[in-house]
Amino acid sequence: MPTTMLADDPPFARPQAPWTSARGLPSVLERWQDDGGLWRNVALHHVVPPRDAHHAEVPDALHPLLRDALARRGIERLYSHQARAFDLAREGQSIVVATPTASGKSLCYHLPVLDRLAREPDARALYLFPTKALSRDQEASLRTLMKDVGLTHGAITYDGDTPGDARRAARERSGILLTNPDMLHAGILPHHASWARFFACLRYVVVDELHTYRGVFGSHLANVLRRLQRIARFHGADPTFVFASATIGNPREHAQRMIGRDVTLIDESGAPTGPRHVVVYNPPVLNPELGVRASYLKTAVSLTADLLRAEVPTIVFGQSRNSVEVMLKYLRDRLAADRIDPECIQAYRSGYLPETRRRIEEGLRAGSIRGVVATNALELGIDIGSLQAVVCAGYPGSIAALWQRFGRAGRRSDPSLALMVASSQPLDQFFALQAHTVIGAPVEHARIDPDNVEILVQHLKCAAFELPFEEGEALGDVPPAAVKDALDYLAQHQVVHAGAGAGGKTVYHWATDAYPATHVSLRSVGWDNFVVIDLDTDKTIAEMDWRATHTMLHVQAIYQHEGEQYQVERLDFENHKAFVRKVEPDYYTTAMTYTRVAITQEDDGAVMSAGLSSGMGEVSVIEKVVGYKKIKFHTHENVGYGDVRLPEMQMHTSACWMTIDEDVVRAMPQPRAIVLDAIRGVMNAMHLVASVGLMCDPRDLGHTLGDRGGEGELPSKGEPLSSLAAGPGFDPTIFLYDAVPGGVGLAPRLFEDRESLMRRTRALIDGCECTGGCPACIGALVSPPPASAARAEIVTSASSDLKHLALTLLDALGVGATH
Repeated sequence: MPTTMLADDPPFARPQAPWTSARGLPSVLERWQDDGGLWRNVALHHVVPPRDAHHAEVPDALHPLLRDALARRGIERLYSHQARAFDLAREGQSIVVATPTASGKSLCYHLPVLDRLAREPDARALYLFPTKALSRDQEASLRTLMKDVGLTHGAITYDGDTPGDARRAARERSGILLTNPDMLHAGILPHHASWARFFACLRYVVVDELHTYRGVFGSHLANVLRRLQRIARFHGADPTFVFASATIGNPREHAQRMIGRDVTLIDESGAPTGPRHVVVYNPPVLNPELGVRASYLKTAVSLTADLLRAEVPTIVFGQSRNSVEVMLKYLRDRLAADRIDPECIQAYRSGYLPETRRRIEEGLRAGSIRGVVATNALELGIDIGSLQAVVCAGYPGSIAALWQRFGRAGRRSDPSLALMVASSQPLDQFFALQAHTVIGAPVEHARIDPDNVEILVQHLKCAAFELPFEEGEALGDVPPAAVKDALDYLAQHQVVHAGAGAGGKTVYHWATDAYPATHVSLRSVGWDNFVVIDLDTDKTIAEMDWRATHTMLHVQAIYQHEGEQYQVERLDFENHKAFVRKVEPDYYTTAMTYTRVAITQEDDGAVMSAGLSSGMGEVSVIEKVVGYKKIKFHTHENVGYGDVRLPEMQMHTSACWMTIDEDVVRAMPQPRAIVLDAIRGVMNAMHLVASVGLMCDPRDLGHTLGDRGGEGELPSKGEPLSSLAAGPGFDPTIFLYDAVPGGVGLAPRLFEDRESLMRRTRALIDGCECTGGCPACIGALVSPPPASAARAEIVTSASSDLKHLALTLLDALGVGATH
């Protein structure tokens, strides 16, 4: 394999004049296969065969008006899973429909709901979607269907953008209310008295995109649904729940955990699919010694450009908002010579204003937009028309997310392409080197912990505000004894008042003036976004959440928006405003973040060997953006640094840690800095093994290298090691922590499995075919240019064999491999 090519010039990036005459996906695949320089880097090409439809007759029990409306739409038969969903839901059984994207899940809940509305004029239904955009997207199609049926109940989206008169109509007359968890939590449940008629007649609750409700967001929603059921019972209703989910490993268990009662699973899809070409592309190695590969972003752009030249409607998924904007610029630049209108290629991500996103969605449906570069904001079921190809620039973190993205194309019976371009990150390389697992690996489980004390107590406050608690009352599946203990705790702090009720039972009433729901964010992100204001026009062009502001809107950052660049001139942190001005730089910026973990409470611990100990407990994670790099467009050269002065971001969560005794580090023959690099490599391998073993998204599991005592602070991956603590009493500690406040139970499971975790980590490093360490085992440990010639000599002599040093270190710690 040649290693002399430039990093920004992959072997297939040469001009492709013949492409302009080739149209359609088959011609693109044929030309790729004929290009030996390209196809030899394909790690997997698997064709998922087409699948015929499995139909069922329209149920006799379906209301005649609804049957006639389906017939006018040309629907004479249902898919088998749609018919089964109707039968079960109509009988009052709560169900979860877990079938692939574009399998017609919407009819699975529309049919039982509309059938009930046709038979019971006063009936009501609640539809929950994870985002405002998705609820408004569904509203239009639902209204059309209801009009075809002849129903006059009305369907309305109720969120923060709904005007006052429409809100009154929603409460009084709407048959179907479409909303999101945040609005249900803070805008509806606390005011349930004003919604008395709605709750008294509530027959169905639909929860779409169930797979998105995981981690802390899912744990919060489970408690919101506990409160919803409590209020519905108070008003005399017991609604049936219908969940719709993309493929996850535990849809039934996840749905049951959400509502605390039995749910029936429907996971056999009757919808047809066309043949799908699944391709995993691993960019060529440019530097074998360091395992550096060609840029996966530019590789993804090059392959996407081939598809767009051939008029194949394509969506490209990026890993971050910054990478999405970079790929949009590269795509437009690359296709300018083909005279393709830049407006035919758009970006779609959070931060764009609602009207911008609606314009892009409509362009995709109408076909005026041929390609879109998006974050996971388009993983959800927003109608974006018919696409033929999906390109994932990097592994999204889980098999479930990967196939959810792949499902955005091939929404008809025509052939489709699902292409993943691997980055140099360890998990990407794991799947590139074992590409068959993309097809056969089990799908990850969605995990929540609604009984997390920090989350549960917050919702008990909200529930007590909504309705007094009587002694012996449960909250969903939380037993009365646990509810009483929590309420007694709140009473001691004068949040609720415990008084005598009927029959001598204690009744707990809300006792403060505060409005608790406004202080509980379901997504553990501040309620106040920052707005981005263009200084030249004095107009708001975007909004950004509090966390992303630290990395994307610091002073002198290059903020990228719809393929254009703006420089941040001023950040008004107190008033949540960022002021930007359009510029034309030849670089973009990326933030440098340091992470420090301090143990606040050790719940358990164990000595694993003479030089290795493990622990588990509560930690404080402090992140701070300390600077930024200037990265040149196209070449990706680092052309400068800058400082950032912003406050720290702090989170309390649970963690598992492995502490290496300082004496072991001193006994290694290499310099301390190199040994710490090897420990970092062990950490990277451990994070990979832990993520795969837990079947979780790696982003759910934070990892950093620090000091057992919490005093030391190590730079993030890829940063200089000059700031390392080098004095006595510094015990290097690998922290693996739940990346959500309060944790969702990942860290305790790692601690229980600590011995196997260490052995599997060693097996991964030892079994890798590389010689000195690579992204597939110890991760990318390439540092910036060393500060001195002496430092350069040390790094050059030792960094090429970090794999051997990591194995030597594990030997010294008594860690053997498991097979």
